[in-house]
Amino acid sequence: MPYCANCGSPVDGRFCPKCGTPVAAGQPPAAPPPAPPGSQIAPNVAGALCYIPVFVPAILFLLLEPYSRDKEIRFHAFQSLFLQIAWVVIQIVLGVLAPIGGWGLWWTLSRLVHLALVLLALYLMWQTYQNRKTILPVLGEAAQKFA
Repeated sequence: MPYCANCGSPVDGRFCPKCGTPVAAGQPPAAPPPAPPGSQIAPNVAGALCYIPVFVPAILFLLLEPYSRDKEIRFHAFQSLFLQIAWVVIQIVLGVLAPIGGWGLWWTLSRLVHLALVLLALYLMWQTYQNRKTILPVLGEAAQKFA
């Protein structure tokens, strides 16, 4: 799709719908205008946001340009995803073992695991925001391979 050389709007036809500038038929399509300064998130902030304990931010940073091309942001997104998957697996295992140990024990262990995940996520967010790379033992090594 061509873009207006004057204002950068997408043009579908012979005239720009925004500013009315005529677009020549043989003119190659102009590139879209660059993003305004300050519209992108800094890499350390994007990496820190990956550790919000839901899957959505990490997945978004793996899919959205230009973040998906940044190796550090990809590392933090993958490490966050692997950490969250490990948490789900641990919760499932605790749920399977709950009838054996009793529901009170399961509830206590479940809350402790959840607290540990939140504290670890906050620690990783802070370290990433400070431009320090923390690599978790098994999960971080796998994240480095994927990033």
